[in-house]
Amino acid sequence: MSVWDFEAEAEPELGSIDRIEEIATQNHWLCERTGHNEVSLQVEGGWASYHISISWIAEIEALHFACAFDLNVPVGKRAELGRLLGLVNEQLWMGHFDYMPSDAMLVFRYALLLPDDQAASDGQIEAMFSHAIEACERYYQAFQFVVWAGRNAKEALATALFETAGEA
Repeated sequence: MSVWDFEAEAEPELGSIDRIEEIATQNHWLCERTGHNEVSLQVEGGWASYHISISWIAEIEALHFACAFDLNVPVGKRAELGRLLGLVNEQLWMGHFDYMPSDAMLVFRYALLLPDDQAASDGQIEAMFSHAIEACERYYQAFQFVVWAGRNAKEALATALFETAGEA
Protein backbone atom coordinates (compact mmCIF):
# COMPACT_ATOMS: atom_id res chain seq x y z
CA MET A 1 0.00 0.00 0.00
CA SER A 2 1.23 3.49 -0.85
CA VAL A 3 1.89 6.28 1.61
CA TRP A 4 -0.30 8.49 -0.55
CA ASP A 5 -4.08 8.35 -0.82
CA PHE A 6 -5.11 7.68 -4.42
CA GLU A 7 -8.85 7.25 -4.32
CA ALA A 8 -10.19 6.22 -7.71
CA GLU A 9 -13.71 7.56 -8.01
CA ALA A 10 -16.02 7.31 -11.00
CA GLU A 11 -15.48 10.76 -12.49
CA PRO A 12 -15.35 12.06 -16.01
CA GLU A 13 -11.88 11.79 -17.57
CA LEU A 14 -9.62 14.63 -16.43
CA GLY A 15 -6.36 15.74 -17.98
CA SER A 16 -3.20 14.51 -16.31
CA ILE A 17 -2.39 17.92 -14.78
CA ASP A 18 -5.94 18.26 -13.48
CA ARG A 19 -5.77 14.79 -11.92
CA ILE A 20 -2.39 15.53 -10.30
CA GLU A 21 -3.89 18.67 -8.80
CA GLU A 22 -6.77 16.61 -7.38
CA ILE A 23 -4.38 14.03 -5.92
CA ALA A 24 -2.32 16.80 -4.31
CA THR A 25 -5.47 18.20 -2.70
CA GLN A 26 -6.48 14.74 -1.42
CA ASN A 27 -3.05 14.36 0.18
CA HIS A 28 -3.03 17.89 1.66
CA TRP A 29 0.13 18.83 -0.24
CA LEU A 30 0.86 22.47 -0.98
CA CYS A 31 -0.13 22.86 -4.61
CA GLU A 32 -0.18 25.73 -7.06
CA ARG A 33 -1.29 25.76 -10.67
CA THR A 34 1.58 27.71 -12.26
CA GLY A 35 0.28 27.54 -15.82
CA HIS A 36 -2.32 25.90 -18.00
CA ASN A 37 -0.13 22.80 -18.35
CA GLU A 38 1.95 22.99 -15.18
CA VAL A 39 1.52 22.42 -11.46
CA SER A 40 3.96 22.89 -8.58
CA LEU A 41 3.79 21.01 -5.30
CA GLN A 42 5.66 20.74 -2.04
CA VAL A 43 5.91 17.29 -0.45
CA GLU A 44 7.59 16.54 2.87
CA GLY A 45 9.94 13.58 2.78
CA GLY A 46 11.96 11.93 5.50
CA TRP A 47 15.12 13.91 4.69
CA ALA A 48 13.92 17.07 2.97
CA SER A 49 11.05 19.12 1.67
CA TYR A 50 10.72 18.28 -2.02
CA HIS A 51 9.70 20.89 -4.57
CA ILE A 52 7.90 19.12 -7.40
CA SER A 53 7.06 20.60 -10.77
CA ILE A 54 5.01 18.65 -13.27
CA SER A 55 4.35 19.96 -16.75
CA TRP A 56 2.87 18.70 -19.99
CA ILE A 57 5.26 19.09 -22.93
CA ALA A 58 3.10 18.85 -26.04
CA GLU A 59 6.01 18.75 -28.51
CA ILE A 60 7.12 15.34 -27.25
CA GLU A 61 3.78 14.27 -25.74
CA ALA A 62 5.27 13.76 -22.31
CA LEU A 63 4.52 14.60 -18.73
CA HIS A 64 7.75 16.02 -17.28
CA PHE A 65 8.28 15.46 -13.57
CA ALA A 66 11.02 17.34 -11.67
CA CYS A 67 11.55 16.70 -7.96
CA ALA A 68 14.06 19.09 -6.38
CA PHE A 69 15.54 19.77 -2.99
CA ASP A 70 17.89 22.45 -1.73
CA LEU A 71 21.57 21.57 -1.84
CA ASN A 72 23.99 24.47 -1.67
CA VAL A 73 27.26 23.00 -2.93
CA PRO A 74 30.47 24.96 -2.37
CA VAL A 75 32.42 25.45 -5.60
CA GLY A 76 35.24 23.21 -4.34
CA LYS A 77 32.85 20.25 -3.90
CA ARG A 78 31.09 20.45 -7.28
CA ALA A 79 33.52 18.18 -9.15
CA GLU A 80 33.07 15.42 -6.56
CA LEU A 81 29.30 15.95 -6.64
CA GLY A 82 29.50 15.51 -10.43
CA ARG A 83 31.30 12.18 -9.95
CA LEU A 84 28.63 11.11 -7.46
CA LEU A 85 25.84 12.10 -9.86
CA GLY A 86 27.44 9.88 -12.50
CA LEU A 87 27.59 6.91 -10.11
CA VAL A 88 24.03 7.45 -8.90
CA ASN A 89 22.60 7.90 -12.40
CA GLU A 90 24.26 4.63 -13.49
CA GLN A 91 22.11 2.84 -10.89
CA LEU A 92 18.79 4.36 -11.97
CA TRP A 93 16.63 2.57 -14.51
CA MET A 94 14.30 5.52 -14.95
CA GLY A 95 14.98 9.21 -14.47
CA HIS A 96 18.21 10.95 -13.53
CA PHE A 97 19.64 13.54 -11.16
CA ASP A 98 21.00 16.96 -12.21
CA TYR A 99 22.54 19.72 -10.13
CA MET A 100 21.49 23.31 -10.84
CA PRO A 101 24.13 25.55 -9.21
CA SER A 102 22.31 28.78 -10.10
CA ASP A 103 19.36 27.67 -7.95
CA ALA A 104 21.35 25.54 -5.45
CA MET A 105 18.99 22.67 -6.20
CA LEU A 106 19.47 18.99 -6.87
CA VAL A 107 16.77 17.77 -9.25
CA PHE A 108 15.48 14.32 -10.06
CA ARG A 109 13.92 14.37 -13.54
CA TYR A 110 11.61 11.87 -15.13
CA ALA A 111 9.35 11.92 -18.19
CA LEU A 112 6.24 9.84 -18.84
CA LEU A 113 5.41 9.49 -22.53
CA LEU A 114 1.69 9.77 -23.24
CA PRO A 115 1.20 9.70 -27.02
CA ASP A 116 -2.10 10.35 -28.81
CA ASP A 117 -3.58 12.60 -26.10
CA GLN A 118 -3.59 9.89 -23.47
CA ALA A 119 -4.02 10.91 -19.86
CA ALA A 120 -1.87 9.40 -17.14
CA SER A 121 -3.67 6.83 -15.02
CA ASP A 122 -3.76 7.13 -11.25
CA GLY A 123 -1.34 4.20 -11.11
CA GLN A 124 1.12 5.97 -13.41
CA ILE A 125 0.86 9.18 -11.38
CA GLU A 126 1.39 7.28 -8.13
CA ALA A 127 4.39 5.48 -9.65
CA MET A 128 5.93 8.81 -10.75
CA PHE A 129 5.62 10.28 -7.28
CA SER A 130 6.82 7.11 -5.55
CA HIS A 131 9.79 6.59 -7.87
CA ALA A 132 10.97 10.21 -7.58
CA ILE A 133 10.58 10.50 -3.80
CA GLU A 134 12.18 7.09 -3.23
CA ALA A 135 15.17 8.03 -5.43
CA CYS A 136 15.62 11.35 -3.59
CA GLU A 137 15.30 9.72 -0.18
CA ARG A 138 17.64 6.85 -1.10
CA TYR A 139 20.49 9.06 -2.33
CA TYR A 140 19.98 12.16 -0.16
CA GLN A 141 22.59 11.11 2.41
CA ALA A 142 25.17 10.35 -0.28
CA PHE A 143 24.84 13.91 -1.59
CA GLN A 144 25.18 15.25 1.95
CA PHE A 145 28.24 13.06 2.63
CA VAL A 146 30.04 14.60 -0.37
CA VAL A 147 29.00 18.18 0.33
CA TRP A 148 29.25 18.36 4.13
CA ALA A 149 31.31 15.37 5.30
CA GLY A 150 34.05 15.65 2.67
CA ARG A 151 33.68 12.07 1.46
CA ASN A 152 34.58 11.08 -2.08
CA ALA A 153 31.79 9.90 -4.38
CA LYS A 154 32.41 6.16 -3.98
CA GLU A 155 32.61 6.36 -0.18
CA ALA A 156 29.50 8.51 0.01
CA LEU A 157 27.50 6.15 -2.19
CA ALA A 158 28.63 3.05 -0.29
CA THR A 159 27.81 4.65 3.06
CA ALA A 160 24.40 5.88 1.95
CA LEU A 161 23.40 2.54 0.44
CA PHE A 162 24.39 0.58 3.54
CA GLU A 163 21.13 -1.10 4.57
CA THR A 164 20.33 -1.62 8.24
CA ALA A 165 17.74 -3.96 9.70
CA GLY A 166 15.00 -2.27 11.68
CA GLU A 167 14.91 1.19 13.23
CA ALA A 168 16.42 2.57 16.40
